[in-house]
Formats: sequence, structure tokens, C-alpha cells
Amino acid sequence: MRTSLVMVFVAIGLAVPLFARSAAQTLDARRAELNRLLADEWEYTLRTQPELATQVGDDRYNDRLSDFSGKAIADDLEHTHQALARFEAIDATGFPEQDRLNHALMLRSLHETLDSAQFKDWEMPATQFGGIHLGYASLPYDSPFRNVKDYEDYISRLHQIPRVLDQAMGHMREGLRDRLVPPKFLLEKVSDQAQGIADDSLDKSPFTEPLRKFPSTISENDRKHLRDEIESAVKNDVAPAYAKFAKFVREDYAPHGRLDPGVWALPDGEARYRFAVRHQTTTDFTPDRIHELGLKSVTEIETQMLSIAKAQGFADLKSFNDHIKQDPNLHAKSGQQLFDLYSHYRDQMYGKLPQLFGRLPKNKLDVVKMEEFRAASAPPADYSIGAGDGSRPGRINVNEYAPEKRNLLNVEAIAYHEGVPGHHLQFSIAQELTGLPPFRKFNLDLNAYTEGWAFYSERLGKEVGFYQDPYSEYGRLQNEMWRAVRWVVDTGVHSQHWTRQQMVDFFHEHTAMDDENINTEVDRYIAWPAQALSYKMGQMKILELRERAQKELGQKFDIRAFHDAVLDQGPLPLDVLEAKINTWIAASR
Repeated sequence: MRTSLVMVFVAIGLAVPLFARSAAQTLDARRAELNRLLADEWEYTLRTQPELATQVGDDRYNDRLSDFSGKAIADDLEHTHQALARFEAIDATGFPEQDRLNHALMLRSLHETLDSAQFKDWEMPATQFGGIHLGYASLPYDSPFRNVKDYEDYISRLHQIPRVLDQAMGHMREGLRDRLVPPKFLLEKVSDQAQGIADDSLDKSPFTEPLRKFPSTISENDRKHLRDEIESAVKNDVAPAYAKFAKFVREDYAPHGRLDPGVWALPDGEARYRFAVRHQTTTDFTPDRIHELGLKSVTEIETQMLSIAKAQGFADLKSFNDHIKQDPNLHAKSGQQLFDLYSHYRDQMYGKLPQLFGRLPKNKLDVVKMEEFRAASAPPADYSIGAGDGSRPGRINVNEYAPEKRNLLNVEAIAYHEGVPGHHLQFSIAQELTGLPPFRKFNLDLNAYTEGWAFYSERLGKEVGFYQDPYSEYGRLQNEMWRAVRWVVDTGVHSQHWTRQQMVDFFHEHTAMDDENINTEVDRYIAWPAQALSYKMGQMKILELRERAQKELGQKFDIRAFHDAVLDQGPLPLDVLEAKINTWIAASR
């Protein structure tokens, strides 16, 4: 009997490590399956969105454009359903923190994609701010042109532009049937934009931009061949396709555009806006709550601005703002002046970055003139991300359109927002992170984080000694007011049925912004519901987390370590960012 008991205990002793090994193998297998699915999903994304692949520096699909056909959209939704089922089947129990986060963020993304499908946004692909016609006109500026193959890939894409614009027009006709149409006055701008691109002479067309500077490695014979093919494609394919698109919008589409600017006027408009608010802010804040927060924030910022106005000898904000609007010395004299200012602010901030960050990106930041075909409806400046491999630098695009109408006061703050330490630093660091799956490194759809970080970055210039001129400091506060006003007017037009004029009047009442910028801004909010809410929402959360870290860490708080912690996981929803920073604070104790 004693012998039998010994054998039993021996058997149990052997079973325990065997069970442990089996559990470990099961965990390893589940983690491997997750990583395989993540890799497969990223490959699917690049294959079906070849323009994105080009943008992030993957050249395999540079000769293709996306398929916008009804079948392609239906196939994509079916793929998303199947992908969701595959990811939901993975048991993440026991996963390391990063694997759990990868799993949760992918599930969240897939759910949002399916939730958004009910609104059929593909039936409204044309806006004056980011429509399909503008996206493809920007293609030459986001594509590589290093060798003959790059040019041949580009030529292949030029021949496909008539197809994608025809597919877009097909969806727009379906939108007419479903009563999903943008405002009429914005569509008239779309028609003018597309017609302008169609009418450009070959030497001025955005599509012939790659011909203006060939790499030295391309021979004269190849240059002639490539020039002939690109000019032929632009003349015979691209320009007629844009003219056809412009005519359709002008004659068949814009006349049926909605007359009310708010998205509430669309079928399921209230639900559409609530979804947009949740998606853009990654919070459960209601439009009414955001509207009230905006009004409160406007009042608080006005108090700060008034102290500067009084220090300059003005009794109230209205008289100071009127002075700013009328003083020609506070407006640009030329596009070159604006360009030089953005370059100067980029350069001076680069020297201060080591005071604020432990990790800095390798990719460079260029300052360039904004493309003329979109400048009239674009903001004072914006940012274009560089390639993930560093082969294409990031760009601050400076809007030189109607410079004499552009206020100079907020140029410094915008430069820090669009460049460093704002968008360029955040996006470039994310692209250079190791150990993260690509869908997180290259996520361009978490505006509460990305725009919130860029808006937060405007304040960092003050912390390193900039904004010395009181007018520049007033411009920084004007940018703060700008984003608070966004909370009010975006929710006002899309939830509270404001008119466009009410939006313009609110801007004039509370800012010294120039008319050119105000008109561009209100039309942008009308075209892109809720996106404008993301800036201040993200900034508010980062400031809240910084204050918490300072309070709990005391003398141990290190601003460089805090910023690195905010940036070292790529873009995150705000609730996930908060949990991440709370964990960092606990570990830093």
C-alpha cells in the first residue's frame, strides 16, 4: 500500500508541471493567434487602402487606388463582421498588458466601424474641406518620386482617377435618394474647387507637380518618356474626370443640397451627431454638456485675455479686438512673411525640446507652401505626416492665400501645434515606436488624443520662455478661445439648430480672428460634425492627468518622463490614456 501511495504522489508531482506546461502552451498559442490576426488585419487594411499604405511608407501598392464600388463597401463590411468574430473568439485571460490592450483596441475599432456603417457616410464623399476631389489632388505631395518605378506607379494611379470619381458620383446619387446630402452652399464650393483643378494648365496642375523636379538619378530619356505619359494622363484622363465631377456637382447635386447647415437635418441626424461626438471625443459627454462647458470656458478665458488688453491700455476686450482687426501691422504683408514666421518658430522650438522630452523623433519637419487648389477653404496652416521609415519628412503646410487678411497674433501657437512639439513630434514618435502593432502606430483616427496633444503643446512654448511679446501671448489665448468657441458653435449648429450666421456672430463676439479664418472655420465645422470638439477635450484630459501626476508625485514629478509616458504607446482613447497614466503614476511612486 505504501508503494501504491508513493506512485500516486509521483504521478501527481509529474502532472503539476505537465499541466503548467500545457497552460503555458495554451497561453502562447492564444497570444500567437492574436498577433497573427493583427498582422492579417493590417495587411488587409494596406491592401484595400493603398493610399494609406503609401502614406505610411509601404510602397507595395503605390500603383493602385482604392475601390469605392458598392460591392467593395459591402465586402469590407462583411470582412469587418468576420474579423470581429475572430478577435472576439480569442480569450485574453492571462495576456501581458500590451497584448490585452492590442486586443481591446482592435475590438473597439471594429465595433465602431460597424456602428458607423448605419449612417452611410460613403454617400457624402464631397465636402469643401476634405472631399475626395481634394484628397486625390494631394496625391502627388504624399507619394515618393525617387526612381522611374515610382513615376510609373504614379502614372498608373492617374489613369484610375476617372474610376474613383465615377464611383463617388454613384454614391452621391444614392445619397440623393436617401436624403443624405451636404449643405447646398458648401457643394457650390466643391464644384468650384473641382472645376479649378480641371481647368489648370499642365504647368500649374497639382497632378504635374512631380515633373517640376526630377531626381538626378533619372536619365534625360526617361524624363522625356515620363513627362509625356504624365501630361497625357492628366490631359486625357484626370482633367476630363474632374470637369465631369464638377459639372455633376454643379448641375445635378448641389441644387438638391440641404438648406439647413446642421447635421440634425439629415435622416437620423440626432443619432448621427451623438455617434460623431462619441467617436471624436472618445467620451460619453452629451452635446448639451459640451455646449455648457464651452460657454463656461469662454468666460474663463476672457478673464485672462482682459488682463492683457488692459495692460495695453484698452478698457475692454471689444475695443482691443477691434484694434487688432484694424491694425495693418498685426496682419501679414505677404505669404513669404507667414512662411518665414512658421520656419522661425519651428527652429526655435527644436532647441528647447530636450527640456520637455526624453525621447525625440528622428524624422525631420519641413515648412512648405500649402497647395493652392485647397488654400481658400483651408485653415491658416495644417500638418501632413511623414513616412514611417523617415523617407518623407513631416510638413507644416503654410496657407499663403489672402495674406493681408490673416492675423499674425496666433501664428506662433499654430506653429507649435502643427509642428513641434505638436503633431510632428507625436506622430513621428508613434511611427518610430517598437513593439507596437502597426494599427496602433499609424492610427490617424483618434482626434481627441492627436488634436488634444497638439493643442496642449501650444502651452509648452510658454513653459520654455516663448510668447514674450504680449500680442503673441494674446494670440495664444486667442487660440484657447478659438477651441472653446468650437465647443459652443459645433454643438450649436448640429444639436441646437443654430444658423451659420449665429456661428459667425459668436466668433466675432468672442475673438479677434480675421474674417477669412472665421468663414473657413464655421464651414469646416458644418462639413465635419464634432471633429472640432476633439481639441479641447483632449487638451483638458492631458492637463488633468498632468495635474494629478504633479500632485501625487510631488518632488518626483519629471515633466520629461510625463510627456514620454503620454506618447510612448501611440494614440489612445482618452479613457485608456487615463488608465495608462494612472498606472505610470503608481509605478513612479
